[in-house]
Amino acid sequence: MHTLRARSIAIALITGCGILAANAAMAQSRADTPPPPRLEKLEEGDAPAITIPGKSSEQQIQETRENGRVTSVRVTSGGSTYYVTPNAPKGSAQPGDVQSTSNRPAQWQIMEFSADRQKDARGEAAAAVPAPPPAAAPAPPAPAAR
Repeated sequence: MHTLRARSIAIALITGCGILAANAAMAQSRADTPPPPRLEKLEEGDAPAITIPGKSSEQQIQETRENGRVTSVRVTSGGSTYYVTPNAPKGSAQPGDVQSTSNRPAQWQIMEFSADRQKDARGEAAAAVPAPPPAAAPAPPAPAAR
Protein backbone atom coordinates (compact mmCIF):
# COMPACT_ATOMS: atom_id res chain seq x y z
CA MET A 1 0.00 0.00 0.00
CA HIS A 2 2.93 2.25 0.72
CA THR A 3 4.25 1.73 -2.82
CA LEU A 4 0.85 2.69 -4.35
CA ARG A 5 0.89 5.97 -2.49
CA ALA A 6 4.45 6.68 -3.59
CA ARG A 7 3.56 5.93 -7.23
CA SER A 8 0.51 8.23 -7.19
CA ILE A 9 2.61 11.05 -5.65
CA ALA A 10 5.31 10.54 -8.28
CA ILE A 11 2.75 10.63 -11.11
CA ALA A 12 1.19 13.80 -9.70
CA LEU A 13 4.60 15.51 -9.47
CA ILE A 14 5.59 14.54 -13.02
CA THR A 15 2.22 15.75 -14.38
CA GLY A 16 2.53 19.04 -12.48
CA CYS A 17 6.04 19.66 -13.81
CA GLY A 18 4.85 18.95 -17.35
CA ILE A 19 2.01 21.46 -17.04
CA LEU A 20 4.35 24.14 -15.65
CA ALA A 21 6.84 23.58 -18.49
CA ALA A 22 4.08 23.85 -21.11
CA ASN A 23 2.78 27.10 -19.59
CA ALA A 24 6.30 28.60 -19.57
CA ALA A 25 6.81 27.66 -23.23
CA MET A 26 3.49 29.23 -24.24
CA ALA A 27 4.26 32.44 -22.33
CA GLN A 28 7.66 32.71 -24.01
CA SER A 29 6.20 32.14 -27.50
CA ARG A 30 3.58 34.85 -26.90
CA ALA A 31 6.26 37.34 -25.87
CA ASP A 32 8.28 36.66 -29.05
CA THR A 33 5.42 37.31 -31.49
CA PRO A 34 5.14 40.80 -32.97
CA PRO A 35 1.90 42.73 -32.49
CA PRO A 36 -0.71 42.44 -35.27
CA PRO A 37 -0.58 45.07 -38.02
CA ARG A 38 -2.77 48.15 -37.67
CA LEU A 39 -6.04 48.00 -39.56
CA GLU A 40 -6.75 50.66 -42.14
CA LYS A 41 -10.20 52.03 -42.84
CA LEU A 42 -11.34 51.20 -46.38
CA GLU A 43 -13.43 53.52 -48.48
CA GLU A 44 -16.79 52.22 -49.59
CA GLY A 45 -17.13 51.61 -53.30
CA ASP A 46 -20.14 51.81 -55.58
CA ALA A 47 -23.03 49.47 -54.90
CA PRO A 48 -22.89 46.39 -57.16
CA ALA A 49 -25.37 46.34 -60.03
CA ILE A 50 -27.31 43.26 -58.99
CA THR A 51 -30.96 42.55 -59.51
CA ILE A 52 -32.53 39.94 -57.32
CA PRO A 53 -35.61 38.44 -58.94
CA GLY A 54 -38.73 38.45 -56.82
CA LYS A 55 -40.71 35.36 -56.01
CA SER A 56 -42.49 34.06 -59.06
CA SER A 57 -46.24 34.48 -58.96
CA GLU A 58 -46.55 31.62 -61.45
CA GLN A 59 -45.85 29.00 -58.78
CA GLN A 60 -48.82 26.77 -57.99
CA ILE A 61 -48.93 24.19 -55.20
CA GLN A 62 -51.63 21.52 -55.10
CA GLU A 63 -51.94 19.10 -52.18
CA THR A 64 -53.78 15.79 -52.35
CA ARG A 65 -55.10 14.53 -49.01
CA GLU A 66 -56.60 11.26 -47.81
CA ASN A 67 -58.14 11.06 -44.33
CA GLY A 68 -56.50 14.37 -43.37
CA ARG A 69 -52.97 13.25 -44.34
CA VAL A 70 -51.08 14.72 -47.28
CA THR A 71 -50.50 11.97 -49.84
CA SER A 72 -48.81 14.04 -52.56
CA VAL A 73 -47.93 17.61 -53.45
CA ARG A 74 -47.75 18.88 -57.03
CA VAL A 75 -45.65 22.01 -57.58
CA THR A 76 -45.83 23.87 -60.89
CA SER A 77 -43.25 26.63 -61.23
CA GLY A 78 -42.68 28.29 -64.58
CA GLY A 79 -42.38 25.52 -67.17
CA SER A 80 -41.50 22.71 -64.76
CA THR A 81 -43.66 20.44 -62.64
CA TYR A 82 -42.58 18.08 -59.88
CA TYR A 83 -44.29 15.84 -57.34
CA VAL A 84 -43.34 15.23 -53.71
CA THR A 85 -44.85 12.29 -51.83
CA PRO A 86 -44.18 11.10 -48.29
CA ASN A 87 -42.49 7.75 -47.88
CA ALA A 88 -44.83 5.24 -46.23
CA PRO A 89 -42.97 2.66 -44.11
CA LYS A 90 -42.96 -0.80 -45.65
CA GLY A 91 -43.96 -3.94 -43.75
CA SER A 92 -43.03 -3.95 -40.08
CA ALA A 93 -40.51 -1.10 -40.28
CA GLN A 94 -40.33 1.07 -37.17
CA PRO A 95 -39.45 4.78 -37.13
CA GLY A 96 -35.67 5.09 -37.20
CA ASP A 97 -35.09 1.91 -39.20
CA VAL A 98 -33.28 2.08 -42.53
CA GLN A 99 -36.43 0.85 -44.30
CA SER A 100 -38.64 3.54 -42.76
CA THR A 101 -36.69 6.60 -43.83
CA SER A 102 -39.01 9.54 -44.40
CA ASN A 103 -36.79 11.06 -47.09
CA ARG A 104 -37.99 10.59 -50.64
CA PRO A 105 -36.74 12.57 -53.64
CA ALA A 106 -38.97 14.77 -55.75
CA GLN A 107 -40.20 13.30 -59.03
CA TRP A 108 -39.94 15.66 -61.98
CA GLN A 109 -42.44 15.53 -64.80
CA ILE A 110 -40.43 15.27 -68.02
CA MET A 111 -43.11 14.91 -70.69
CA GLU A 112 -46.85 14.50 -70.76
CA PHE A 113 -48.70 12.64 -73.48
CA SER A 114 -52.32 13.48 -74.09
CA ALA A 115 -54.63 12.76 -77.04
CA ASP A 116 -56.46 16.06 -76.41
CA ARG A 117 -53.27 18.03 -76.88
CA GLN A 118 -52.54 16.27 -80.16
CA LYS A 119 -56.04 17.09 -81.45
CA ASP A 120 -55.62 20.71 -80.35
CA ALA A 121 -52.22 20.93 -82.04
CA ARG A 122 -53.65 19.52 -85.28
CA GLY A 123 -56.58 21.96 -85.15
CA GLU A 124 -54.25 24.93 -84.58
CA ALA A 125 -51.95 23.79 -87.40
CA ALA A 126 -54.90 23.41 -89.79
CA ALA A 127 -56.20 26.87 -88.89
CA ALA A 128 -52.76 28.43 -89.41
CA VAL A 129 -52.32 27.01 -92.95
CA PRO A 130 -54.52 28.78 -95.55
CA ALA A 131 -56.77 26.57 -97.63
CA PRO A 132 -55.56 25.94 -101.20
CA PRO A 133 -57.50 27.74 -103.95
CA PRO A 134 -60.32 25.70 -105.48
CA ALA A 135 -59.36 23.68 -108.51
CA ALA A 136 -60.68 24.76 -111.89
CA ALA A 137 -63.54 22.74 -113.34
CA PRO A 138 -62.31 20.04 -115.74
CA ALA A 139 -62.70 20.82 -119.43
CA PRO A 140 -65.36 18.81 -121.33
CA PRO A 141 -63.96 15.87 -123.31
CA ALA A 142 -63.13 16.51 -126.96
CA PRO A 143 -65.35 14.88 -129.59
CA ALA A 144 -64.04 11.60 -130.83
CA ALA A 145 -62.73 11.54 -134.42
CA ARG A 146 -64.22 8.90 -136.81
